[in-house]
Amino acid sequence: MRNPFREAEFVLGAGQLDQLPEDTGAEIAFAGRSNAGKSSALNALCERRALARVGRTPGRTQEINVFRLPPTGRRRLVDLPGYGYAKVSARQRAHWDRLIGDYLRERRSLAGLVLIMDIRHPLTPLDETLLHWLAGQPRTLHVVLTKADKVSRSEADRQLQATRRGLEARGLEATLQTFSALKRKGVDDLRGLLLDWLDAADPEGQTTGAHRAPD
Repeated sequence: MRNPFREAEFVLGAGQLDQLPEDTGAEIAFAGRSNAGKSSALNALCERRALARVGRTPGRTQEINVFRLPPTGRRRLVDLPGYGYAKVSARQRAHWDRLIGDYLRERRSLAGLVLIMDIRHPLTPLDETLLHWLAGQPRTLHVVLTKADKVSRSEADRQLQATRRGLEARGLEATLQTFSALKRKGVDDLRGLLLDWLDAADPEGQTTGAHRAPD
């Protein structure tokens, strides 16, 4: 099957909500702690080596980066600034906090949020901050535990179940999966789920057909 995400086109980097494209259609946002593998996950999803920047310095994504999905442009992928660890001023970090929080609360076309966590360190205090922003917000949430190639299968299963219980204890409903950009593990499951989200949120967009979502 053709991968529609492969045709994603960079539109802009927004430092303010009013710089974003018109709030219509459907978009899926990706969030995660700096160095949790968010850029690698996006690149694997889109089968592109450098759609999202990957580097050794955490915090490279400093704006809300928007990617349009052809042919209509009604569907978008949104790469939110990586939170934590970036070597920037407290003022800049506070701006990012407001920017991400306001985006999650106010963006009407947001069809769902993909939260990236390192499978070795899920639900860190920084992740808790983002989950706090989601409290009371009717947002569809999918948690991707990245770098699964760095742990055993039994440890991956243990962390998956522990993270599921942790989210439930916080009153959050979410689907979860393990993922490895290096080994291509979970890429097809993630792609299928996100296409289902877009089809449900934007029936007027391009028909993508049926897709299997992760359990």
